[in-house]
Amino acid sequence: MTLLNQYDLEDYIEFIENESFAGSQLHNFVADTQRVYMADKRPWVLGYSGGKDSSAVMTLIYFALLGLKPEDRHKPVFVVASDTLVETPMVVDHVDKSLKLIEEGAKREGLPITSHKVVPKSNNTFWANLLGKGYPAPTRNFRWCTERMKIDPVSTFIKERVSEYDEVIVVLGSRSQESASRAQVIKKHKIDGSDLAVHTTLSNAFIYTPIDTWSVDDVWKILRLCHLKTEETPYGTKNKWFDKYDLEWENPWGGKNLVLWNLYKDSSGQGECPMVIDETTPSCGNSRFGCWTCTVVTRDRAMESLIQNGEQWMTPLLKYRNILSRSTSPKLKKKYRNHIRRDGRLAFKTLKEDKERVLTDDYTTGPYKLKYRQHAMRLLLNIQKQFNDQGRDVELITVDELHAVRHEWLNDPNEPDWDDTLPSIVFDALGIKLDWTIDDSNQFSLTEGQLLNDIAPKHGVSPQMVKKLIDVETQMSGLARRTGIFNRIGRLIQQDWESAEVIIASNLDIRQSQMRQSNEVKALEDDLKQITALLKAEGIE
Repeated sequence: MTLLNQYDLEDYIEFIENESFAGSQLHNFVADTQRVYMADKRPWVLGYSGGKDSSAVMTLIYFALLGLKPEDRHKPVFVVASDTLVETPMVVDHVDKSLKLIEEGAKREGLPITSHKVVPKSNNTFWANLLGKGYPAPTRNFRWCTERMKIDPVSTFIKERVSEYDEVIVVLGSRSQESASRAQVIKKHKIDGSDLAVHTTLSNAFIYTPIDTWSVDDVWKILRLCHLKTEETPYGTKNKWFDKYDLEWENPWGGKNLVLWNLYKDSSGQGECPMVIDETTPSCGNSRFGCWTCTVVTRDRAMESLIQNGEQWMTPLLKYRNILSRSTSPKLKKKYRNHIRRDGRLAFKTLKEDKERVLTDDYTTGPYKLKYRQHAMRLLLNIQKQFNDQGRDVELITVDELHAVRHEWLNDPNEPDWDDTLPSIVFDALGIKLDWTIDDSNQFSLTEGQLLNDIAPKHGVSPQMVKKLIDVETQMSGLARRTGIFNRIGRLIQQDWESAEVIIASNLDIRQSQMRQSNEVKALEDDLKQITALLKAEGIE
């Protein structure tokens, strides 16, 4: 097997030949990559986040393919990047440019590399869930975003390749030093006598981690021809990076890594968000390559650092993110969120007493209230307008997402947007009229809605329940068979339509009644035990 026989790599190899990569030399890792590539016909899917580790793997693979004869480059390499649609704008720009250069370089060199970008479905994006359905901002205990926005799109792409090629190999930039837990998972599923591991969730997919043993020093060596130097300073022992060349080294496909370097500079140890392929992949919190909306961490130190280093235009994004974060505070939950969950019921919290679960008088909050979602949408669109006026090519929410949010508002299980407010909110903020689909399911004008709001309480019923009942009747009135209408009506009537205070008081009465009944039953059981004991003593069974 010929190793790196392209003449334009000679200068690079000559320079880096003496550098140690995890106790070995670079050409050994290139040769290993070539060997694994040529071992079978299974295509590769490279998880590319645009960060330092995935960029290092991309460079290694590019070198490996360049070093092979054209006839040996026999299978495709799909470079796939996952865009959650709320990635930090600077990172989005960096990834987009990198993917374009990689594909152009591969086409120029005759390499079987293509780049792809996957996004979540429009009804399952961050804004469709948070502003549309009212999902609370993600927390460590309720991180609903990862699976919907990262795992599912990438898994779908991998499954499509599996259906096309039967089996695939997923190449990741995972390093043991960066994620010990991820390394343990891969080691656990490692195939004996092979460089591959079994994918933890997808059948017919395998994992290959070519830089698993590398340090961060090794990563920057291949990206910038840099080395790490440890120095004693008045502030203690410090590590500093130094370029070994006066000129910045270019990627083999073109383009320099100076932008990438600057994204990591002064990052206080913060890293990148890895390509998430399953739930074992570590969180992206505090990452320069994560989402600008991330509220899993208390403070977004990465965005704060970017702003301090000259990106002041991102300040509105940080403020918006902090507003979302504050809404997760236990003290403020009931201010921002509905007391009714999306299933229409109030859910009481439980405590464990004497090894048994008992209900408390407190409850868990449901989705964000519609008025809060409307306010948050206005704020987001105002920031978008501000960026538009500055001439920035930044899209905070897509048109498809706006349509998805409107659909969720109109069909909200607890607070339907009877007034269809989103089109006017968008027009007021951005001054544009989108091609909104006419939705004739809204049965109530402002006057009719207000009339129901005034009359229904006088009869001891919720106006929202009456509206929903009329809505169900109207939806099914034109059907020849109205199968299931009674079940739908029954579910609506059984929902909790009253205020939290009324529901709690009612529940307290019910529990007191149940407690009295329980005490009565217990007393009867005690009497029965005494009678049984007397009969047994008399010899009567």
